[in-house]
Amino acid sequence: MTALLEIPEIQGLDARGHQIRIPQEVDIPLTPRVRRLIDTDAFQRLSHISQLGLVSLVYPAAHHTRFEHSLGVYRVALLFLKQLSFDSRFAEAVSTIDAEKLIVAALLHDVGHWPFCHPIEDMQLLEVPDHEVLSRRFMSSPEVATALHEDWNIDDKEIVSLLCKKSTDRHTRLLQSLLSGPIDIDKMDYLARDSLHAGVPYGRNFDQQRLIGSLCLNRSGDGLAITEKGRTAAEMMVFARYVMFSEVYWHHAVRSATAMLQRAFYLLRDQVALDSLFEQTEQPMIAQLREVAGNGNAGELLAGLFGTSRRLYKRMAQFSYFQDRTTYQKLARKPYPWLVDCATALAERCGHALRQTVAPEEILVDAPPIKLEVEFNVDVYFANEDCYRSLGEVSPVVQTLARKQFDDYVKRVRIFVHPARREALASLGNFHELVHAAAADLD
Repeated sequence: MTALLEIPEIQGLDARGHQIRIPQEVDIPLTPRVRRLIDTDAFQRLSHISQLGLVSLVYPAAHHTRFEHSLGVYRVALLFLKQLSFDSRFAEAVSTIDAEKLIVAALLHDVGHWPFCHPIEDMQLLEVPDHEVLSRRFMSSPEVATALHEDWNIDDKEIVSLLCKKSTDRHTRLLQSLLSGPIDIDKMDYLARDSLHAGVPYGRNFDQQRLIGSLCLNRSGDGLAITEKGRTAAEMMVFARYVMFSEVYWHHAVRSATAMLQRAFYLLRDQVALDSLFEQTEQPMIAQLREVAGNGNAGELLAGLFGTSRRLYKRMAQFSYFQDRTTYQKLARKPYPWLVDCATALAERCGHALRQTVAPEEILVDAPPIKLEVEFNVDVYFANEDCYRSLGEVSPVVQTLARKQFDDYVKRVRIFVHPARREALASLGNFHELVHAAAADLD
């Protein structure tokens, strides 16, 4: 038995000791030192932050939390380590303490996230701190730092570095590839878990067991690869990710809610202390934003999301990379303040066309953010030939969905309007021309 298999948490996968169960009928092994981390304030906070946030406005059962997801990622990390312990190069490169750092990083990888973190980070506003800042703050808290030191002999700064800093060291890059890469422990959990709670099959239509069973190291030994046996499972995971983005994460009504939240936050960002705001859990954060917003424009946007009745903005126009490339490229991946200015210019032009005032906040421009998704391509090892080929090279599915820019095929530019304005704006026969003109105003 390799040394990695002697790690208590990995042994717990096959033991009938202390466990906690999460959907779907999955048992998570609990050792005393894992339980101590789970019981910290930093980790318990995650039980009050939803994993998908505004998605539940469209998929009502998608109320699972980052707490549940973090436990799932921790379990997948144990499965990865168990499988890779039989790879002689991995066992030689990764010591027991390295593996334990990975286990801790998997468990704590989301502690720095705040409610609605990703939509707010996508705006890339200078005043918004990266969630890495909160990661450092929570992991350096006496409760977490002491637990790491006493139970794991690990410094909290080592975990922050593993999670947040790009490394030039081949050994560290290998560990980081398990945490974030084409096939990583985070995606392996969230695709299936988000799919389960949303009530759709898309993110579960790949053979997770087969894929984990095919894990190996790439040629240079600084990242993950898969054997030929895992090729089909990897292809299915690529497609699962594509469909989850297309049908869930970038569903047009989800993006309407996202655009409303982003504009409200943009209006309020200078009126709240962001550091303390982001330390809060979901409901207190919503309450504070609504209190600050009052009855103003931001207040109406937030009421449509979190008030007693759901009132989302309506989709007025949509532009995709393959249907209207010119308009798409004019608006996609622009800085968020530019999008606000574009929406304001469009509201002015629509007001002139209708001969009535259209307020800037009554029109929202939603577009793919500047930051791109990780491209899904991984090396495949062919044992009979003793060679590696990229998955995109041997798979027509991946060649399309991984080699070409993923974002351009799952994300759309959309114009959303206040429900009360939908009928009047629909009567305009030249709305698309007005969008072009508004964008041109800013060129």
